[in-house]
Amino acid sequence: MTPSIVDLTNCEREPIHILGSIQSYGYLVAIQPETYTIVHASDNIDKLLGIPASQLLGQSIEQALANSELPVGSLVEFLNVGRRSGSWDTLNPYQLILDQQNWNLIIHEHNGLILLEWEPVGDQNTAANQQLISQALTELQSSRTIKELLQNTARRIKTIIGYDRVMVYRFEADWHGHVVAEEKADHLEAYLGLHYPASDIPRQARELYKINLVRQIADATSTPSRILSETDWPADQPLDLTHSVLRAVSPVHIEYLGNMGVQASMSISLLYRGELWGLISCHNYHPRFVDFSARQAAKFVSQLLSAALEFRKDEEDQTNLLKYRQYGQYIHEQLLIDENIVQALTKRAHTILDLTEATGAALLFSNKIYRLGKTPDEAEIMGLADWLKASNTENFLETNHLPALYPPAESFKAEGAGLLAVVLSKELNEYVFWFKPERIQEVTWAGNPEKPVTVGEDGQQRLSPRKSFDAWTQLVHNTSNPWTEAEVSTVVKLREDILQVVTKQANEIRLLNQRLQLAYEELDAFSYTVSHDLRTPLSSIRCYSEILQEEYGKDMSADAQALFQKIIDSTERMRSLIRHILYYSRMGRTDLDTQEIDMKELLEGIREEIMVTMKDRALTFEIGSTPPILADPTMALQLFTNLISNSAKYTRPNPDAIIRISGKQSDGEVIYTLEDNGIGFDMKQAGRMFDLFKRLENARPYEGSGVGLAIVKRIINRHGGKIWFHSEPNRGTTFSVAFPTVTTT
Repeated sequence: MTPSIVDLTNCEREPIHILGSIQSYGYLVAIQPETYTIVHASDNIDKLLGIPASQLLGQSIEQALANSELPVGSLVEFLNVGRRSGSWDTLNPYQLILDQQNWNLIIHEHNGLILLEWEPVGDQNTAANQQLISQALTELQSSRTIKELLQNTARRIKTIIGYDRVMVYRFEADWHGHVVAEEKADHLEAYLGLHYPASDIPRQARELYKINLVRQIADATSTPSRILSETDWPADQPLDLTHSVLRAVSPVHIEYLGNMGVQASMSISLLYRGELWGLISCHNYHPRFVDFSARQAAKFVSQLLSAALEFRKDEEDQTNLLKYRQYGQYIHEQLLIDENIVQALTKRAHTILDLTEATGAALLFSNKIYRLGKTPDEAEIMGLADWLKASNTENFLETNHLPALYPPAESFKAEGAGLLAVVLSKELNEYVFWFKPERIQEVTWAGNPEKPVTVGEDGQQRLSPRKSFDAWTQLVHNTSNPWTEAEVSTVVKLREDILQVVTKQANEIRLLNQRLQLAYEELDAFSYTVSHDLRTPLSSIRCYSEILQEEYGKDMSADAQALFQKIIDSTERMRSLIRHILYYSRMGRTDLDTQEIDMKELLEGIREEIMVTMKDRALTFEIGSTPPILADPTMALQLFTNLISNSAKYTRPNPDAIIRISGKQSDGEVIYTLEDNGIGFDMKQAGRMFDLFKRLENARPYEGSGVGLAIVKRIINRHGGKIWFHSEPNRGTTFSVAFPTVTTT
């Protein structure tokens, strides 16, 4: 007998945006934008309009509602205004009176349909809500701590919506939740401090929370109303309720709320840099409807909190980044002055231990280990180095749960449960390690986080919502405090500083030269293959395609012509990629023609060329001080063109795109900094930045070959310079390049 398999992902895969029904307190129709023909309607619509849903389907709004109490003319005009403006947010809600009751009509457009949702107007007190918002703003400005800020927000939200319990729920790195603030009725048990497993709020639900900032379940015990569709509507295209305010509730979540004894709930999203930081989670133990006005007031308070969290976190991050960078500058100066790298890093006034909040650090260099602070012993460090050498780690590694990646680390978790490592040379077994100790946490869960398994009627085992929410305490071992973006950014810069000095001191004797010689020979053969064996057939493909298109184009279908054009476009992209590869492979063997370069002229030329290609968008260049550099003119042009073109490309989503470029003369080098406000990236992906043909995940939607930054890195290495960077997702990127003021060979 084949053993049954537990479906551990049934919550993750549940299509909660197309459940096919709405909550019973409201009513819905969906219409086509051009004709206003009704193609979907909730089964309960007759209670509002006095017309069965079956009679509405297939008719235009004007035809279907001509004999109803609804002011059809005003409604159609409202729809026309919304469509002309291209936005419904500023128009919602449309208020009307039906059967002596006030209703809010909330409209949105999604997936080619306009959705109209009616819900009752509650006992709203607009003036009181405005006063509460004003008080919330005052408290946000005066709160001295994050804890006080969160607690005050929970109190304000509870006052606005009148729920029994309001919690501020923060997501941790693994997406489990932690209640960090709570306001509740006196008779209720406190949930403050409890943790909830990530499976309680599955991935697709978290994604919807980023789109719908306010989500209400007015009565978890009510029967939802089905959505009926026009007779010939495709069965495989159910109505998408992603943006709906009435969207019904997943049966799994209904069961979950029932297990908690909750009959009404509301969730308000808290975002940080566009990502989900947490939720304001509200519970009521009896059905409770919160109308549109009160929900908007609660949403505004949550947005104030999100803005305050972002401001305070950014302020803290910037302070730490400046502190670490200052120590990094001290160590860089020590490296330039001191010929002994080990002494510069471990035995001077400032050491590598100053660059992070680590409690221990180790340098592996020239077959010796140098330890600072509290670290594992030498044998354990050597074992860690051997593991890294055999791993896929190329430039750096960061983790606050090292034993999970490297089980032997459990023996030294008191010194190194967290590891931040930079690779200087795998071949020579040279690394810098920073260690953070184990931080044993006593985590109190709201019930055992392991979900129970049930067997359905089909015999399949499935996860079901937990039934117990009694406090359940667990000790979490083998983890440390996490590494911050500022810490990672600082050590990435240190790696460049060290490698610059190492390359200068040991250029003739290090193993790297032997490997480079072999690589150059292989690149010679590769260049010959590319230039002769690839370019010729590629040209033939393009030529024959153009001939066929010209000779038979008139007789071809539109689809065939499009396919031929795709072939031609693809050959052009491949020709461009081959040119990049040839340039990359030849660059290492080309003699440098070092000259003093007028950087103002070079940068202005690049700016003018890019502005011509980007004339369809707003893009601002700010060019500051432009001290000259000593470099090969062709290579310098290629380097800055690649960097500036990348900034122009990745700022495209920003309507106010800015690229700032400035240079400064420092001791022994000229440093140019290029800053943009584009899409940025996670510094934890920094190790792949200069890899050939490697592109970061968020860059994939943008055209590119993955060669440009590899070329930039190779050019800067040829000049004996260095390049480093700092970035944050959706916060822009800063690249810095340093050219020595003395010619290198």
